[in-house]
Amino acid sequence: MQFVYAFEDGTKEMKDILGGKGANLAEMKKIGLPVPDGFTISTKACMTYYNDDKTINTTMKEAVFEQLSQLENKTGKKLGDISNPLLVSVRSGAVISMPGMMDTVLNLGLNDETVEGLKNLTNNPVFAFDSYRRFIQMFSDVVLDIEKYKFDRIYRKYKSYTSENLEKIIEEYKSLVLKETHNSFPQDVNLQLMMAVKAVFDSWNNHRAIIYRKIHNIPDNLGTAVNVQSMVFGNIGDTSGTGVAFTRNPSTGENKLYGEYLLNAQGEDVVAGIRTPLPIEELKNSLPSVFNEFVNITNILENHYNDMQDIEFTIEQGKLYLLQTRTGKRTAKAALQIAVDLVQEEKIDINTALLRIDPEQINQILHPSFSEKALRNATILTKGLPASPGAASGKIYFDSESIKLAKQRGEKTILVRTETSPEDIEGMINTEGILTSRGGMTSHAAVVARAMGKCCIAGCHEVNVEEYNKKMIIGQIILNEGDEISLHGGTGIVYDGFIETSEIELPDALNLIMKWSDDKRKLNIRANADTKLDASIAIKFGAEGIGLCRTEHMFFDESRINDVRKLILADDLEGRIDALESLLPYQKKDFFDLFSEMKEKPVTIRLLDPPLHEFLPKEEEDINILSKKINKPSDVIKRNLKEIEEVNPMLGHRGCRLGITYPEIYEMQVKAIFEAVCEIQSKFDFTVNPEIMIPLVGFENELKIIKKLVKNTANKVLNENNVKCNYKIGTMIEVPRAALTADDIAKEAEFFSFGTNDLTQMTLGFSRDDSGKFINEYKNQSIFAKNPFESIDQNGVGKLMKLAKQLGRSTRPNLKIGICGEHGGEPDSIEFCHKIGLDYVSCSPYRVPIAKLAAAQAAIKNTN
Repeated sequence: MQFVYAFEDGTKEMKDILGGKGANLAEMKKIGLPVPDGFTISTKACMTYYNDDKTINTTMKEAVFEQLSQLENKTGKKLGDISNPLLVSVRSGAVISMPGMMDTVLNLGLNDETVEGLKNLTNNPVFAFDSYRRFIQMFSDVVLDIEKYKFDRIYRKYKSYTSENLEKIIEEYKSLVLKETHNSFPQDVNLQLMMAVKAVFDSWNNHRAIIYRKIHNIPDNLGTAVNVQSMVFGNIGDTSGTGVAFTRNPSTGENKLYGEYLLNAQGEDVVAGIRTPLPIEELKNSLPSVFNEFVNITNILENHYNDMQDIEFTIEQGKLYLLQTRTGKRTAKAALQIAVDLVQEEKIDINTALLRIDPEQINQILHPSFSEKALRNATILTKGLPASPGAASGKIYFDSESIKLAKQRGEKTILVRTETSPEDIEGMINTEGILTSRGGMTSHAAVVARAMGKCCIAGCHEVNVEEYNKKMIIGQIILNEGDEISLHGGTGIVYDGFIETSEIELPDALNLIMKWSDDKRKLNIRANADTKLDASIAIKFGAEGIGLCRTEHMFFDESRINDVRKLILADDLEGRIDALESLLPYQKKDFFDLFSEMKEKPVTIRLLDPPLHEFLPKEEEDINILSKKINKPSDVIKRNLKEIEEVNPMLGHRGCRLGITYPEIYEMQVKAIFEAVCEIQSKFDFTVNPEIMIPLVGFENELKIIKKLVKNTANKVLNENNVKCNYKIGTMIEVPRAALTADDIAKEAEFFSFGTNDLTQMTLGFSRDDSGKFINEYKNQSIFAKNPFESIDQNGVGKLMKLAKQLGRSTRPNLKIGICGEHGGEPDSIEFCHKIGLDYVSCSPYRVPIAKLAAAQAAIKNTN
């Protein structure tokens, strides 16, 4: 195994071995750009180091010093030579860029003797001693684990930085090292080098790098390369300097050089904020020839890589050197604009442009956000699960009625609950954001918030919510009703106080990206929508139908919830039918609104799914209020509640089981659907396409019974009104048995829709609301890489999906198959659905653009 490569021995294609930085340094060398000489210790060496119990073996050490000898020959300098010392930087360079996450050491090779040689060579004692001072501080911080602030405290004692004062600072620095480590600062330059290499390897697993990899789903087994490069100095005087620049604006995407620089400085000074950098355009005035050369090089690099570049450079006494180029990080707005511009400039094709955009980045555009400046000064209270993206600030309230009244007063609010239920729907509609102490990424709060495009943080276990005392407690902190908090739905962080949010501005480039995506994708994209507002948002974002209308969400409006409760608490069939007659007009209007919005696009309507207890109050006060409203004694209501209580309601009396035992409920819903169809047909000249979906089917005969009820009811309404309608009847595949017997179920079903939330829950035996307590630990211990409620468990749940597709289409070759669980908007899950040959995915309205782009990327990546 080759552990070490000279820069000139590599290429940009060797990122897996040389890391991104090493591969790009090699490439810049190859195309003749001014890059200081050096070599790269490979990512393979890093992983060998970890496999050898964090030991640099003899073979690796010999390879490093062989390359060091070659570097000395190229530069005419020697590490540790007093008369002509070679100084090097030692920098990390991961395969996937992780800016600021790992460690760097500059000016390595300085000691008490070589600093004198540097002073004599440059005839600049201030530069020489300042370089040594910087090296001691950086080496001590990165390698010896001595906090940086201890050196800063010494440095700030001095009012001026003459060579004499710098020598005093160096002595104090060395005394600090001796005190902290009980060893003198290392003077052996070869030892310095190996200690620095080891420290950079170690930084692969420092806390911030691990966190960054988790956030960005970067594998832990890639390792980091180490780049050892001869130093060039930007701190020799006013014809020297250092800077960072982007070939295009990383915030807006504007095709204009963007960056900053400092004269008489080293690279760390630019990012450390010790001095205020100057805009890159001003280099034109101070060093015009260098500026012109730099502009020319930035054009060469962008044209070579055909993407916006992030470039680090140093100027040493009027000579320009490049220290790094990499693909520049950019905002979502910039990513879209740059992709479009590069296509229009004929630098890349449409496929390349689409593949360069992270679908999840589009979330930044579709939801409000906080400014980075505001967050820097904000106080963090706690952290939960980032259940729905966006940003929200407001006064906390603990029930829907208080939220509604606060909104009428013109207040911005945050709904805080232990967990939400469909009963909270009015509060959820009227609030800015939602915070729950229980629940996971597919909890009620998370699912509804995503559908509404509202910010939500769920599973915030450190928060104790006392709804009836109207307070939330976080450790020693008590927040009362009316106190202000802010939620960052993208990170799950809860902040104290009010933080201003930015308005949503959809860039023009998004429309073009969506058009290109539509041209490339094979999967149809539908939306999960329960209201006319949801449907209008879905249409706005380009949804091709509704893949899931959850009819239970229609029952919680204040105007109808009591009729629903009368239905559940009725003593006999007559009482239930009486309540259902009251509900019928509401349901009919719901479906009429959906059909009128969606027109000829298909609308998949799931009949009532959740267990009935979810519609009933739990607390004594609420039970007493209900008792008065429906004229039923509270003790009778409590007895009824006890009768329908279930040990495990998610596996209990719900879904098609309700239709089997209370067929009158499904009959009313179907009647409402088709009466709405008839009214639409009488008023408009388009033909609606309803798809009736039976939930939680596990047996062919369940579907057969409910299908008969649906057809009889639908045909009766249609015949009475002399209306024709090509409706379909299908089922959700969410019970593992349904997947295993899909060939039998397809005899009755005209379509399948995978309800992956429940299918995951039942296949893994994980409660989707409670598993948040341990899922992070499973990820930490690499039991799985991603939360299976966020991204489809392809090896488990995915196998059931593939089997169900194969079995279903063996019975019914033209069987339409889609997915309507929360995974329908997640890019990796979308690619999986493309690969196994589904027809569509359905997701929350605000994720439709994300799903479109992800589906296009899946088609591009999997084209034979």
